[in-house]
Amino acid sequence: MPTVKSYLPEDWAIVTLGFLIIILSLAGIVVAVPEYKWANSADLFDKVLTGANLFKMLVLLGFSIVVAVLGALLTGKSVKHMLLVFPLVFVLTTIALIIAGNAKMNEYGLEAVIFSLAIGLLVGNTFKLPTWFRESLTSEFFVKIGLVLLGTTVIFSDILKDGKLGLIQALVVVFSVWYFSYWVCKKLKIDNELTMMLSSAVSICGVSAAIATSGAIKGDSKKLSLVISLVLITAVPMMIFMPMIANYFEFPEAVTGAWLGGSIDTTGAVAASGSLVGETALRVSTIVKFSQNVLLGVAAFAISVYWTYTKNPNANDPDTKPTLKVIWERFPKFVIGFMIASLVFSFFIDSELRTTVKAPLKNLQGLWFALAFTCIGLETNFKDLAAVDSRKPVYAFLIAQTFNVIITLILAYFLFT
Repeated sequence: MPTVKSYLPEDWAIVTLGFLIIILSLAGIVVAVPEYKWANSADLFDKVLTGANLFKMLVLLGFSIVVAVLGALLTGKSVKHMLLVFPLVFVLTTIALIIAGNAKMNEYGLEAVIFSLAIGLLVGNTFKLPTWFRESLTSEFFVKIGLVLLGTTVIFSDILKDGKLGLIQALVVVFSVWYFSYWVCKKLKIDNELTMMLSSAVSICGVSAAIATSGAIKGDSKKLSLVISLVLITAVPMMIFMPMIANYFEFPEAVTGAWLGGSIDTTGAVAASGSLVGETALRVSTIVKFSQNVLLGVAAFAISVYWTYTKNPNANDPDTKPTLKVIWERFPKFVIGFMIASLVFSFFIDSELRTTVKAPLKNLQGLWFALAFTCIGLETNFKDLAAVDSRKPVYAFLIAQTFNVIITLILAYFLFT
């Protein structure tokens, strides 16, 4: 294949496209969001599978494919392959969004990304996809666009107003759980890349933290897929059983919310589990989870610095210490987009405009996450996952998550009673 000129490094292209979407939204150019919610077959055909709603899906496909093609152009990827691959990924993702829109799935808090991953895995492991097709899947590119858009929902004033205690809990939990997870991984002799991604996923904010860490250390995509799978698989039972435990032992609602927000790794699952308990639990759990999201950028920077120094073969030689340039090169630039978006929406966008664009941007964020997880499923071959020594990482993840649940409950009782 002939070499195509790259105009921007991938992370800067992601930041550019993320802010293009944000600027268009702020300018009032908003893509209508299709209806995905339905309770029964009548709803499905009268609300979701109508001509008007299918047209909205088609418009959304057009908007999304323009962003994807721009990404391919900026990074020197094949536009032809993107035009062939993206529509299939979008259709599979739309099926996942429709399944997740069912009232019963909403009741259980099952997110679209779970179905996106499952459908992708089913298709990717049932059919033999061409090599060029698999190589054209850009899961990290899509999820990083979603992470830049996620920054628009992390509002510092809300966290400081309602979540001072949540921020304290987030700091203590992130540091203690990260180091405990790191220690467990070292005891089990898990390799350094997987250790860093797994520790970040358990302690900070699940998939987002794993992606950010992978970007900081230039991690292996197969190991990242393993960590993401562990996060999503464990989030569902935790989301269901933790509220049941809290209700059985009659934990105060604020304590339960802080416990859920600090323990469950996906934001949607946190909100769903909090709503099963009550309004106070929902509010506190969301604030605590957002407080952990705030730490994502700080953690990514710290990890990139740590990795640059410890992985330099001559790190102990003062004459060959990694320079600021090397640290900057390793730092995942899309995190800068996340942080700038958060700062802009926290301090420079008035509340009325923020409210107007909040829902459209959140829906687009969810779409890019779902597209990314469809790609992850299509990219992932069960044989490849089995090739990674996955038993030890599973043990490490479960041990670290158990520690996370216990330490977070203790802190929640100490801070919120």
